[in-house]
Amino acid sequence: MLDQYGPILIFAVIAAAFPIVTLWIARFVRPKFNPTPEKVMPYECGVTPESDARGRYTVRFYIVAILFVIFDVETVYLIPWAVQYQALGLFGLVEMMVFLGILIVGYIWIWKRGALEWI
Repeated sequence: MLDQYGPILIFAVIAAAFPIVTLWIARFVRPKFNPTPEKVMPYECGVTPESDARGRYTVRFYIVAILFVIFDVETVYLIPWAVQYQALGLFGLVEMMVFLGILIVGYIWIWKRGALEWI
């Protein structure tokens, strides 16, 4: 049994040890970091920053970003359909119209709920 799973075990040990050993060696090779106020200050084109660099975004930004990703990823499904349009025929057309109908209903629902308004 060890002759079958031995190489897998050796590979797993090497895969687990490699990042640990690499980070351990890098610890001794890298230069020491001596923070000064100028080094830890956020860089804004040579101008002294006016406020904290860790400003918060509103929740609306995240909602719009997630909605963009969802609708963008779903529209990627249109590319294979367009490539195989001739082979799919009427069945493919009906299926894509159902898919687009679901997308449009979701978009209208989000629009009516006010998720796309910035103010």
